[in-house]
Amino acid sequence: MKFSRTKLGQAKLGIIKTGAILMAVVASLAAFASGGQIVDRVVTSVNGHVVLQSDWEQEVAFEALSSGRDPDSFTTSERRAALDRLIDQELLREQVRPSQSVPADQVAARVTEVRKLDPGCATEEGWRAKLQRYGLTQAAVEKRLGDEIQLMKSVEDRLRPSIQIDEHAVETYYHDQLLPQLKKAGSSATPLNEVFGRIKTLLAEKKMNELLTDWLSNLRSGSHINPPETSSGERSP
Repeated sequence: MKFSRTKLGQAKLGIIKTGAILMAVVASLAAFASGGQIVDRVVTSVNGHVVLQSDWEQEVAFEALSSGRDPDSFTTSERRAALDRLIDQELLREQVRPSQSVPADQVAARVTEVRKLDPGCATEEGWRAKLQRYGLTQAAVEKRLGDEIQLMKSVEDRLRPSIQIDEHAVETYYHDQLLPQLKKAGSSATPLNEVFGRIKTLLAEKKMNELLTDWLSNLRSGSHINPPETSSGERSP
């Protein structure tokens, strides 16, 4: 399942990308070092849970890696959006508290998907060089991807039972959305019975994203979230 990246990954929550909304729990980067001294700071807190500058930098680095971009190319608004996703991830984690570990083969498959974004990562040497440029490690990437899969599954288990897509909804989408699009593109109409299942899945994913967005909005309104200490989203000197 994939979420719109409006909220959790742009998954995907990452979900749900995810799209995808969607959004995932991350492991912290090693703190930045300067003159032998560790430099890190609190940028915000979510119901008492501290989010550090290093957490934020790792989220930006991971999103850049996952989209084949340079972390330094992220705009101020994109960096702030990454911080918002960290906040959303923490709010969701408080609610679903995933416990089951993710099968190693699922994590390995996601790592492979990320590596395919850059032909230079086809070799182990190229992959290690890429991770080093992004300030990431193999273990951190695997942890981040595993947490994302785990969180998204927990969210889906929570929301999926409330989603019901009936035949009328599918037919309405087919006649009001799909057929006009096909006509505009100059394509022949596909019989409803051939696309019924795909339309139903699409509508279910759309509803999932709507429910997730509403849920996160309610969680934010009922939570104590300290305003970020910086509005620019730039790295500390």
